[in-house]
Amino acid sequence: MGNLVRALVVVFSILIVSGTLLVAISVPGLHDIFGMAFGMSIWVFVVFLFWNYRRIEIHLSTKELHIRYGLFNEKVIELNDIIFCGSIKASFGRYMGIGVRWGFDCSQAYTTSFGDAVKIILSTGDVFVFSSRSVNQICSLINNHKE
Repeated sequence: MGNLVRALVVVFSILIVSGTLLVAISVPGLHDIFGMAFGMSIWVFVVFLFWNYRRIEIHLSTKELHIRYGLFNEKVIELNDIIFCGSIKASFGRYMGIGVRWGFDCSQAYTTSFGDAVKIILSTGDVFVFSSRSVNQICSLINNHKE
């Protein structure tokens, strides 16, 4: 995950927890324990999201490409269904953020940063994009398999 994303998660976590605690303390008649428990539950949720979406796992076998992003997002693509594999920039303008996204070009993306990503076009016409530090290696392996 990129440094910008890490910094944003930390800043927003601090803002959410401190804002929740400030509201809980400033509201008359609200018990401090309830406010602290509420603030901590929000913080635990944010930490879980950060932990869950901290990386993308990519496994490439002789038959399929398996991409897993967190506990709930998994995509398995048959290599025979891939008609194009190339490099793309997962920009903010295209996906409006990071995570599991839909682009303005109707592509689905698993992005962890606004950097390099793998773009795959399937035989159905669907486009799938995912972040990787090894874009050229992944596409080279997939393109060599197609030949």
